[in-house]
Amino acid sequence: MLDYRPKIFSEASKSHASKNIFTILLCFLAVFIVIVLLESIIPFLVILKPMMEELIKQGYLDSGETISIKDATNLATKVASVPKVMIPSLLSTVFGTLAAIFYCRCIEMRPVRSMGARKKGFFSHYFSGLLCGIIMMSAIALISAALGITKMKLCNNVNYGVIALFFLGFVVQGMSEEFIFRGYLMTTIGGSGQHTAVAVLISSVGFALAHAGNPGFGPLPFVNLFLFGAFAALCVVIFDNIWGACAIHSIWNFTQGNFYGISVSGSVDAESIFRSVPQSSHAFLTGGKFGIEGSLITTFVLCIGIASELYMISRKSPETETILAEAE
Repeated sequence: MLDYRPKIFSEASKSHASKNIFTILLCFLAVFIVIVLLESIIPFLVILKPMMEELIKQGYLDSGETISIKDATNLATKVASVPKVMIPSLLSTVFGTLAAIFYCRCIEMRPVRSMGARKKGFFSHYFSGLLCGIIMMSAIALISAALGITKMKLCNNVNYGVIALFFLGFVVQGMSEEFIFRGYLMTTIGGSGQHTAVAVLISSVGFALAHAGNPGFGPLPFVNLFLFGAFAALCVVIFDNIWGACAIHSIWNFTQGNFYGISVSGSVDAESIFRSVPQSSHAFLTGGKFGIEGSLITTFVLCIGIASELYMISRKSPETETILAEAE
């Protein structure tokens, strides 16, 4: 299973990156920390003023009372829920994409196409990814509603301008996480000579752990994030192209948050066309504070998606990689 090695792994193998898996992971951790810092600059500047205003409003600054970590977190979450804070935060993730590309191109000394960023077929891969992401998230939301786990209602006075800005933000954010975990981490591991399954598994675990600080994170959200990471990774492996995975990731988040009105990975509810209200008290069905990504319904849909991808890989010829390498 997963004996197939995509062309991007062959291209990545010609880089200056270490072939030692532990060195690769240490380098990735260092790069990831830099990315987190870069992506935090704009959100910090944007949230600073409203955060101070909220602290004054609640009397913390005037009284000199020390705010607890729990209260500070809740306050920050409340302030961050405002579109004028959330949208710049999503757009600031472009630094993650740029940092991943810079590291692979200038440090590992390998072409950007080895990250799966190919010009050929960009529109077809991206459009197909959008369609796939919409179908998967719609299946999750509609199954939950059909089973009475959630109740869906149409929102009034929808601000479509804000929703359009959220779409742009999620396009940037989804692309960023794909370039970091699939375009960089997975291809570097695959290029080091590790089995394709190892590259998929490690990059998926890293992706899931990167969300550990999100509200409501727990065992089932971890499993589902891992499964989504594996699904996206296999998409890149199968099509030897990252753009489809970028589109799936972006539209998955946008459809979830701004169409069906569901919390995205523990984030607060944003402007949406529909609003999905949990009807069950069981967190393993609704996802609890993490949102529907922490639901068994999501586990079910992702498992079907991964099974379909594994079947596609099993149908590929063992000689495919050799043919692709000779064509390079």
